[in-house]
Amino acid sequence: MKPLQADYLVVGAGAMGMAFADALITETNATAIMVDRRHQPGGHWNDAYPFVRLHQPSAFYGVNSRQLGSNAIDETGWNKGLYELASQSEVCAYFGQVMQRQLLPSGRVQYFPLCEYQGEGRFASAASGAEHQVDSRFIVDATYMDVRVPSTHAPSFEVAGDAHCLPLNALPRAAGRFRRYMVVGAGKTGMDACLFLLSHGVSPDAISWIMPRDAWLLDRANIQPGGRFARQVASGLAAQLQAIADAQDIDDLFDRVAARGQLLRLDQNVRPTMYRCGTVTKTELKQLRRIRDVVRMGRVRRIDRERITLDGGEIPTSPDTLHVHCAADGLARRPPVPVFRGAQITLQAVRTCQQVFSAAFIAHVQASCEDDETKNALCRPVPHPNSDVDFLRTTLETTLNHARWAQDDALRAWLVDSRLDGFSAAPDLQDDRATSVEAVAGQGVAMAAVSKLQSLLAAAEGPAGTAPA
Repeated sequence: MKPLQADYLVVGAGAMGMAFADALITETNATAIMVDRRHQPGGHWNDAYPFVRLHQPSAFYGVNSRQLGSNAIDETGWNKGLYELASQSEVCAYFGQVMQRQLLPSGRVQYFPLCEYQGEGRFASAASGAEHQVDSRFIVDATYMDVRVPSTHAPSFEVAGDAHCLPLNALPRAAGRFRRYMVVGAGKTGMDACLFLLSHGVSPDAISWIMPRDAWLLDRANIQPGGRFARQVASGLAAQLQAIADAQDIDDLFDRVAARGQLLRLDQNVRPTMYRCGTVTKTELKQLRRIRDVVRMGRVRRIDRERITLDGGEIPTSPDTLHVHCAADGLARRPPVPVFRGAQITLQAVRTCQQVFSAAFIAHVQASCEDDETKNALCRPVPHPNSDVDFLRTTLETTLNHARWAQDDALRAWLVDSRLDGFSAAPDLQDDRATSVEAVAGQGVAMAAVSKLQSLLAAAEGPAGTAPA
């Protein structure tokens, strides 16, 4: 069999793989072969629950070269006043258009869906069984972040045969069939399940929410790109830097950052121990607080017909309760590895919880720099957060990465022009220095915040980063 030839073999056509390939094809003359086990681009979005929406604005999601949505501001609903959030179907259609109308027509991309990658440049079609070998200069692993959704991963707890437990994908079909709902999981999917039920008129008293850990949450109003939100976002981030610089210890840091509106929590009387970049509006948070039966007894171990066993004991349930499985480890915290290792490129976040931006940025660095040492210095991974202390770690590592990027004029220019970077500059206010975080906070405050984060993390878990030269 004659080997296929390409400059790059991209394994995975999910959001990160598509963002990388788009930037690569746009900025270079390279050729690429994309291999994916699903039947169409979009990765986990193909398996997600039908009512899922982005938690961040569509305005800076997707790929760099193609707008997602219409940059509209929602006029109704619980996201009112903020940039629109694309739905599951919109995201899948969007990535399909990127593939069919941009990547493939370039003549420099070959796409092999429904194929399993076997390593060392080999893959086989799950449909036909045909096997292929690729000769390429680089192999790009776009699967390392390992996104998991409940519909594709069994729950981590036991479920008795006569108990009703389904992933939240089933909620639209299950409406009206159960008297009560028990939502298992405190992350993005758990919040979405609760909000779906509440938005369809289910009484909050008919919902129980098993929350192994409370989470610090982000206010979506503070995560809006450029334009009318530029000063608000910059001022908020500057206030966060000042709060960090003034903090006496970790608890004081969270108190100060929360007091400035940069972090939210479900219950003011419960100190969160989790941070996973969960994002809500204050209106959504108000709705979630209507649910009074919040179970804080650790993780579920087993669901039986009339009782649930948790780490901290047992609670009753009933045959007319639907237990909604939301406990998949969406974006697991993977150990960081060098992004560039010779012919191997491993896509990871280089800005906290900004996967598609990170993939496009990595492609740009690959196209712009020669040696791995230089490229890795610019693309230091920021692993997905899990614990509350990870808020400090990811804030520090992201800040240090931004400081490194700011030292390169060409890189700064790319960031300003990047659709996926909603924060480096406002497109219509680029000359307004008051919209930059550094101008609002002052360079001294930023450096004081970095120093404070380093000292607090060193005391908590050992050094987590060093300032750039």
